Amino acid sequence: MLSMAPGHTDRIFDISWDLYQPNKLVSCGVKHIKFWNLCGNALTPKRGVFGKTGDLQTILCLACARDELTYSGALNGDIYVWKGINLIRTIQGAHTAGIFSMNACEEGFATGGRDGCIRLWDLTFKPITVIDLRETDQGYKGLSVRSVCWRGDHILVGTQDSEIFEIVVHERNKPFLIMQGHCEGELWALAVHPTKPLAVTGSDDRSVRIWSLIDHALIARCNMEEPIRCAAVNVDGIHLALGMKDGSFTVLRVRDMTEVVHIKDRKEAIHELKYSPDGTYLAVGCNDSSVDIYGVAQRYKKFGECVGSLSFITHLDWSSDSRYLQTNDGNGKRLFYRMPGGKEVTNKEEIKGVHWASWTCVSGLEVNGIWPKYSDINDINSVDGNYIGQVLVTADDYGIIKLFRYPCLRKGAKFKKYIGHSAHVTNIRWSHDYQWVISIGGADHSVFQWKFIPERKLKDALHIAPQESLADSNSDESDSDLSDVPELDSEIEQETQLTYRRQVYKEDLPQLKEQYKERQKGGTSKRRERAPGNSLRLHFVHGYRGYDCRSNLFYTQIGEIVYHVAAVGVIYNRQQNTQRFYLGHDDDILCLALHPLKDYVATGQVGRDPSIHIWDTETIKPLSVLKGCHQYGVCAVDFSADGKRLASVGIDDSHTIVLWDWKKGEKLSVARGSKDKIFVVKMNPYVPDKLITAGIKHVKFWRRAGGGLIGRKGYVGTLGKNDTMMCAVYGWTEEMAFSGTSTGDVCIWRDVFLVKTVKAHDGPVFSMHALEKGFVTGGKDGVVALWDDSFERCLKTYAIKRAALAPGSKGLLLEDNPSIRAISLGHGHILVGTKNGEILEVDKSGPITLLVQGHMEGEVWGLATHPYLPICATVSDDKTLRIWDLSPSHCMLAVRKLKKGGRCCCFSPDGKALAVGLNDGSFLMANADTLEDLVSFHHRKDIISDIRFSPGSGKYLAVASHDSFIDIYNVMSSKRVGICKGATSYITHVDWDIRGKLLQVNTGAKEQLFFEAPRGKKQTIPSVEVEKICWASWTSVLGLCCEGIWPVIGEVTDITASCLTSDKMVLATGDDLGFVKLFRYPAKGKFGKFKRYVAHSTHVTNVRWTYDDSMLVTLGGADMSLMVWTNEMEGYREKRPCDSEESDTDSEEDGGYDSDVTRENEISYTIRALSTNIRPMFGVKPHLQQKEPSVDERPPVSRAPPRPEKLQTNNVGKKKRPIEDLVLELVFGYRGRDCRNNVHYLNDGDDIIYHTASIGILHNVATGTQSFYQEHNDDILCLTVNQHPKFINVVATGQVGDLADMSATAPSIHIWDAMNKQTLSILRCYHSKGVCSVSFSATGKLLLSVGLDPEHTITIWRWQEGAKIASRAGHNRRIFVAEFRPDSDSQFVSVGVKHVKFWTLAGRALLSKKGLVSTLEDARMQTMLAVAFGANNLTFTGTISGDVCVWKDHILCRTVARAHNGPVFAMFTTLRDGLIVTGGKERPSREGGAVKLWDQELRRCRAFRLDTGQATDCVRSVCRGKGKILVGTRSAEIIEVGEKNAACNILVNGHVDGPIWGLVTHPSRDFFLSAAEDGTVRLWDIADKKMLNKVNLGHAARTVCYSPEGDMVAIGMKNGEFIILLVSSLKIWGKKRDRRCSIHDIRFSPDSRFLAVGSSENSVDFYDLTLGPTLSRISYCRDIPSFVIQMDFSADSRYLQVSTGCYKRHVYEVPSGKPVLDQATMDRITWATWTSILGDEVLGIWSRHAEKANVNCACVSHSGISLVTGDDFGMVKLFDFPCPEKFAKHKRFLGHSPHVTNIRFTSGDRHVVSAGGDDCSLFVWKCVHMPH
Repeated sequence: MLSMAPGHTDRIFDISWDLYQPNKLVSCGVKHIKFWNLCGNALTPKRGVFGKTGDLQTILCLACARDELTYSGALNGDIYVWKGINLIRTIQGAHTAGIFSMNACEEGFATGGRDGCIRLWDLTFKPITVIDLRETDQGYKGLSVRSVCWRGDHILVGTQDSEIFEIVVHERNKPFLIMQGHCEGELWALAVHPTKPLAVTGSDDRSVRIWSLIDHALIARCNMEEPIRCAAVNVDGIHLALGMKDGSFTVLRVRDMTEVVHIKDRKEAIHELKYSPDGTYLAVGCNDSSVDIYGVAQRYKKFGECVGSLSFITHLDWSSDSRYLQTNDGNGKRLFYRMPGGKEVTNKEEIKGVHWASWTCVSGLEVNGIWPKYSDINDINSVDGNYIGQVLVTADDYGIIKLFRYPCLRKGAKFKKYIGHSAHVTNIRWSHDYQWVISIGGADHSVFQWKFIPERKLKDALHIAPQESLADSNSDESDSDLSDVPELDSEIEQETQLTYRRQVYKEDLPQLKEQYKERQKGGTSKRRERAPGNSLRLHFVHGYRGYDCRSNLFYTQIGEIVYHVAAVGVIYNRQQNTQRFYLGHDDDILCLALHPLKDYVATGQVGRDPSIHIWDTETIKPLSVLKGCHQYGVCAVDFSADGKRLASVGIDDSHTIVLWDWKKGEKLSVARGSKDKIFVVKMNPYVPDKLITAGIKHVKFWRRAGGGLIGRKGYVGTLGKNDTMMCAVYGWTEEMAFSGTSTGDVCIWRDVFLVKTVKAHDGPVFSMHALEKGFVTGGKDGVVALWDDSFERCLKTYAIKRAALAPGSKGLLLEDNPSIRAISLGHGHILVGTKNGEILEVDKSGPITLLVQGHMEGEVWGLATHPYLPICATVSDDKTLRIWDLSPSHCMLAVRKLKKGGRCCCFSPDGKALAVGLNDGSFLMANADTLEDLVSFHHRKDIISDIRFSPGSGKYLAVASHDSFIDIYNVMSSKRVGICKGATSYITHVDWDIRGKLLQVNTGAKEQLFFEAPRGKKQTIPSVEVEKICWASWTSVLGLCCEGIWPVIGEVTDITASCLTSDKMVLATGDDLGFVKLFRYPAKGKFGKFKRYVAHSTHVTNVRWTYDDSMLVTLGGADMSLMVWTNEMEGYREKRPCDSEESDTDSEEDGGYDSDVTRENEISYTIRALSTNIRPMFGVKPHLQQKEPSVDERPPVSRAPPRPEKLQTNNVGKKKRPIEDLVLELVFGYRGRDCRNNVHYLNDGDDIIYHTASIGILHNVATGTQSFYQEHNDDILCLTVNQHPKFINVVATGQVGDLADMSATAPSIHIWDAMNKQTLSILRCYHSKGVCSVSFSATGKLLLSVGLDPEHTITIWRWQEGAKIASRAGHNRRIFVAEFRPDSDSQFVSVGVKHVKFWTLAGRALLSKKGLVSTLEDARMQTMLAVAFGANNLTFTGTISGDVCVWKDHILCRTVARAHNGPVFAMFTTLRDGLIVTGGKERPSREGGAVKLWDQELRRCRAFRLDTGQATDCVRSVCRGKGKILVGTRSAEIIEVGEKNAACNILVNGHVDGPIWGLVTHPSRDFFLSAAEDGTVRLWDIADKKMLNKVNLGHAARTVCYSPEGDMVAIGMKNGEFIILLVSSLKIWGKKRDRRCSIHDIRFSPDSRFLAVGSSENSVDFYDLTLGPTLSRISYCRDIPSFVIQMDFSADSRYLQVSTGCYKRHVYEVPSGKPVLDQATMDRITWATWTSILGDEVLGIWSRHAEKANVNCACVSHSGISLVTGDDFGMVKLFDFPCPEKFAKHKRFLGHSPHVTNIRFTSGDRHVVSAGGDDCSLFVWKCVHMPH
């Protein structure tokens, strides 16, 4: 899916691409038309503007033309013509009613409407001609055109009444009827003529129609008075009876459709009627539960009625002798009546021998099989039996027609099904000669005619029919079970039982952990142990998965062997006897396929959302990971012949088949495979769109069709039955295929037909392989057979026998003729994999070499390592005991079959004897060399679970069983000497102490018990003492020493085994989830840290260190594998690609603290649409207040003097020109406080680009001019520049958003051209809340984005197409930055709160590795803030503590301590010279600076000081250009630093913290002042585009004002103080603090005499300035109901208007402070300025949407006729002044973040300045005046 968007709130009728403009489309519908633009993945609509040109209409159809013209047809018959989005003209009365269809062609346009006319128009929509179809010879009243198509001189027309006409223009009144059908209403009536190929149908449209089955044409049509519900034709074909909906029936003559009779005896609908076979009677079934019998010859006189039913009659059938009638009713009851009287027959015997003339009933023994087994629903509408062909057809409510055998007695019979009808099929009948079947659809009004092909002809017919007929018109298999199936082979039977379902999948772990962590908050106070220094590396795996997988073994091109076991892909080198491993999977691999051209392998695994990995056998790196389409697991994969595609099959219930383009990771097609298990999928080597699947009782041939696959079952015919297929290959043409069955045959197919079968093996054929000149097969009989190229002759067979084993074999063959599961050829050998887990190589001349082997099916639990040799013993449920060599020869040394499976074994201390515990409660001691019995005992009934020799001389043997006892035997005397009792559950582990006196025991109930040997007395030992005892071995999983090995999710998983090294330093554990973990011993305290390794799939049943701790041996229970790991000591770490994952729980130590980081991490970004009021106002909004009538309502003409001006205007002389537009000219501000890496050079350093609020700013360094990107509709949070030369000046910016619902308020990323500001792409994304980081890849084609959603999702886009390639949860804590490596399109790094992750894009999957810190002593994971890259895969990350970490791959190799004194917020490198710039938080000092330039290795640096005069510099963004470093700071400056001379040039200034409340413009010059929360007042020059001066006040400032002459400035502070400065010297002239709360507005009176100070203490104070700088208060205004917002003086300085926080405006006298209450006086005041948001004059500025948000500020222009406002949504609006009408018209200007706090006109109304709340920015807008 490329894009989606909500279309409209009401119905959409038409949508069309505009073919003349790229990426444009138009939609129309109920009262709207919308013009859409597709950019990236965002569809953005603009509503069509009807304007004054036409009425708002429902638009029904449209067509696009050149020059942005769109023509549309409206409901009233007019045609509306659009240019762009504006309606430019209407063509009235084009039709007299709605226009339903419009079609564009080369010559012009055709329209068709409800008035039955077709109109043709030329290309400019001038009329050419009209064709009125109602007037033509086929026309009729009410004809309505629904579809029209014009090509050349032919016009196609579709009508509402299901007709299709073709009109040739020069014979326009003779339209040719191509197709017709029934129209509105349901279609129920169907009858066939008894002797001719005719069918009769009748419908609710009141027409009865007769169709010819030969010509497929309508022969006759007659319209009746009533809707028709049923029909019947008499035996002689003369009379036609029709049953009506109103309860009447009519009889017509077929010949001329004239009426014979019309009879109405009933009130409810007649649903069924039938003539008797002898033609004398007509039975009429009605919905009022009765059947009436009429005599035909007697002019349909009523003879009788049948009244046995309690429900409406649904079906009737006559007996052949016309003496009986059977009926079905709505209750499903079947009743019988004697004819013609209608007496019910209750005696079943009487009916027994009756032969029925027809069978249309749905209940009855003969048709039991049409109903499914376990359902009693009544959804089959019609049945018709064909006695001759012994078949039966049914029609049901689901649009399905089924073909059954007749009779079918048992429920759930097999059938073939046919689809085509859309909803319910109401009736179905055989034609008189049984050649055809006619079916009719209720709601689709259509009549279908099907050809019947009898079985004997089927084969030929299919060959004649076009091959696409989908053998049997897509007949699917039925639901019932096959009864005639031979017993399945036992092996296959076992395999079909496997479900591979898991209680817990590894994918669930992160979620589970979070849940458990929540519960255990505050539980872990202890400092957790560090992870051990040792690590493991997988060295060798014994085992091969053959017991339930096939064809999973191949040669690579260099002759290595690739296969899989457990969760490991293995590459085995048979010359060196070494293995390499692919460890990307985390659960059982079930299938494997080899790429045809390269050494790439595809492997599919088990999982909740199972993945398929495609990896390279040489580098062992994943190339692509495919996920998201299967459930539970992937059981088969296959590459196409060109290697570009991959097919996969899942093990979900419908065995989904997916076809992938694996390199891109895209799924091409999906289909449901089959209900039965699929064993194999094979792609056609000649046609990449075809494939085969085979499995239980089926083989299917598939063809790709778009995003789906169409499958046809193999057609067996008479040659055999549907057998279970175990393997399949294609032959030497695309038509030929071969499959191996479970009975030992090879089936040969041509296309979908079975051509012949060849007996190949005894028992199933499990594997086949195609060669150039023949085939090789392998079966359960243990024979490999070579065949010629047509399976005519078997050329040679090889039996797998011990006698044939060559001397170089790595092990022993367990049995002769093992079942063969995989065969592969290459390098002169045949490679064979067996069910017993062996891999053998058969030489063409005969000798066989055994290469790999493992245990057979059954769990493996028993494991023991030898006391002084590198060998180990294992014992398994497969009833074998085996000895393995762990030295480089890696082979099985000995094997012995046991009478029972075993679960434990142990070597004696001298290594001579081997004790084995068996599952029947017995155990034996064997000679360790020969494995022959020494002695055996059988004292217990249940499994022996652990067996242990005492240390030293091995005098005693402890034998633990599931009976919860431990028996102690004396080895020398072979007697039982003691029994340990007292365990409440089965015993799991036993250990001896070093003296051989004490036993430590674990039980299944998690008890840790102690017993004394030899008698077995129970001891209680305090846990503190347990540590002090010296144990000979430690395999216990309980107790204080190993509390830390239990994971957070211990309730879900069990730790099955542990083993301690002999130096007692490292404890290895194995658990239920397949993890092998290493802990530091003792692991005290909960949740110890560890290293973990995934290779086993589910349970790790046992782990043991070898005698010298050099290796760890682990057993996987169900995966039957034995894995050997080498133990690498701390010092010994060469760099290797495969390392462990670190512990999963985050370190509890905090990652460091910094106020700026915390602020950034915790900030919540609101979108504009949801912003609420910034001032705590209360009361009723102005537009909702009731107006009091004013006293001074003058008559329109009055002798009174004219009203004074509302506002004193200063350019009275000139003609006043209203302002018609505002254009953004300058922005002072930069978002550095919570964003970073967002300032960049463009055009070789001539320009810089950055952002503030929702605006991207391109700033010219030399001139200071700015240009803006204004397409974002909310705050920009991040910005990056594409570095690739192909995408020069391409910028990406990400914004804040709401929910990820793809709507207009969803977060989005815009990619745009910095120079011309064109939007190149918009990506609406699923990062709810917002996008906090963006980065382009090396080629510039990919874009990486990170979200603020709780998962901090990371997404990769192909931004030009708007396609999302991959997406994944990034981390559960905030990610600050993610960046591509500058030389890569697949590698990137993300950093954030206590994490750094190294990511790889493989296909469409994102794979990540956590950074490993444990390699360095005492290194810990800190919060990472910035990232940069070096050569040779080096990565640098800046931390919160000021260190910089240096990573090689994902491993920490060193840290640069205190690179800065505070957090390192920004880093930058270029590939040009590799130098690195870092920026941090520092106090400037002589040697240090907040910006440093380092060499490539980050060893030497040079510091730069930023001359900003601040106490601490905090750098948020760095970037290097030609010899310059560009720096963005937290305090909103952008500074250019010269690398040579370290000179600083401040390019951009801004306020640091907002809101900026105070704003005033100079009375005469283009200056303005701003005052903000950051405690500064700043003076800005618009002409020079820069900040001239700033004053630090030390406290937050709230308001500022110039005196009328511009020589003084008054500043009001948040703490209640106010200050007056002299502008010339910036000296303080006076200051005063009479209030404790913040001053909200301060004003000089126009005569410069008074100063008014309004505060949040609900007061306005007056000061007389003529009394000098003492500033004593002379009076104040009383009774202000709420805090003061704005104040304005009158022109004569006698009045003051005050707007307050309760939405009320008050007027006071100056200086007395008395309120003015008289409305007339108020109306006569002329104001010097107007900044009030309240008052009748500005009522129109309040919008409808202001429930939560307010208008914050307003200002009337000096000319007095324009008004600008700023509101909480961040909008600046331009109104006319005054605007007393509610919801006045205005223009809106976007750009600010939420809350515009203040707004002013500059002198001469040249500019408007607006101040931002959240964005701390000042916008300067140029006023565009209307021309004179």
